[in-house]
Amino acid sequence: MIQISRRSAIEPFHAMDVLAEATKRKQQGHPVISMAVGQPAHAAPQRVVDAARQALLTERIAYTDALGIASLREKIAQHYATRFGVSVDPHRIAVTTGSSAGFNLAFLTMFEAGDRVAITRPGYPAYRNILSALDLEAVEIPVSAASEFTLNPQALEDAAGKHGPIAGVLLASPANPTGTVTGKAALKALLDYCEANQITFLSDEIYHGLSYAGEETTALSITDKALVINSFSKYYCMTGWRIGWMVLPESVIRPVERVSQSLYISAPELSQIAACAAFDATDELEAVKDGYRANRDLLMTRLPQIGFDIASPMDGAFYAYVDASRFTNDSMQFSKTMLAEINVAATPGRDFDPIEGHRTIRFSYAGSWQEMDEALNRMEAWLK
Repeated sequence: MIQISRRSAIEPFHAMDVLAEATKRKQQGHPVISMAVGQPAHAAPQRVVDAARQALLTERIAYTDALGIASLREKIAQHYATRFGVSVDPHRIAVTTGSSAGFNLAFLTMFEAGDRVAITRPGYPAYRNILSALDLEAVEIPVSAASEFTLNPQALEDAAGKHGPIAGVLLASPANPTGTVTGKAALKALLDYCEANQITFLSDEIYHGLSYAGEETTALSITDKALVINSFSKYYCMTGWRIGWMVLPESVIRPVERVSQSLYISAPELSQIAACAAFDATDELEAVKDGYRANRDLLMTRLPQIGFDIASPMDGAFYAYVDASRFTNDSMQFSKTMLAEINVAATPGRDFDPIEGHRTIRFSYAGSWQEMDEALNRMEAWLK
C-alpha cells in the first residue's frame, strides 16, 4: 500500500503549472509569450559561461565543502563590502543550491515544528508552501497602500495577538509580487522589534540589484543577527544554474552546515566556479537591467490603458501586480483562458494571495521589449 504524507498536501505553485502549460503549447507550435515566471530572458553573462567552459576543460567537477568553495564565499563577502560598505566574514557565508535550498535550511535550523513565521500577503507562495510542508505555521499579514506594502512592528504585534507568539519574520525587499522596496528606516524598525521580542528575522534579498525607486538596503547594514538569503538567479540571470547563498549569524553556521551536509552535500561545483565570475559582469548585467526598466515603463503605461490597474508599487524586481477585477473574479480561470486563446501566459493572483488573489494577476516583464509589446497588443485586442 502506498501512503501520501499530509505534509505533501500543499497548494501547487501555480506559476510553475502555468509555465508547464505554456511550455507544452510552445512545443506544439503555438506562439506563446510567457509573462508567468520570474526568469530573465537574457542568458547568463558571457564571463560566467566562459568560466564554466574553462572549468569543464581543466577541472574535475566534484563535491565541495558543504558551505561552498572558498573563492566564491570570498567573492560574496567582497560584494557586500563594495556595494553596501558592509564587512562580512566569508566564513559566515553558505553557498546553497539556489535560494530555495536557503529557505529550507533556514526554516529547518531556526524553527521547531509548530512555530509561527510571519510573511506578507500577497507574497511569494513558496514561503507558505515550504513552511506548511515542514509543519510550520505561516502567519500571512495583509499589506496594502496603507502599510506601504510592507510589514511594520504594529502589524507583527497585532498578528501575535491574533494568532499567538511569532517565532520568525520573513520579509523580501524588493518583494515578489508587489515590487515593494522596504527602506532602511522601516527595515531597522522591524529588526529592532524582532530583537526586542526574540523573533528570528529572515531577509530575502534575491531581487537586490533590481531596484528602480526607493532605498535598497541589506539587513546586514543594520545588524549581524539577521539571516540573509540571496541568489544568482535574478539580477545575475542564472536561474538554471541553481546557485544562491546565505549570510548567517555566527551561532547558526554549524547548524546550517550539519543540515546542509545531509540534505544537499554541496551546491554544484560547476555553478560555484561560474558564479565567481558573475561579480565581474556588472556592465553586461546593468545593460540587462536597462531593458527591464524600459519594459517597466511600457507596462506602467499600457496596462492601465488596457484596463488593468496597477495594484502595488513597481519599485523593484520585474513584476507588475495588477487588479483584474474589471475583467474577472476568477484570476485562475482568466489566466488559463488567456493562455489558450491568445498564447499569453501570466500568473493568477491566487498564487500570492489566497484570500484576495481571485481578482489579481502578476505579469513578469523579464522578457524582451518586443515580447512585452506584442503581449500587450494581444491583450488589448482580446479584451476589447
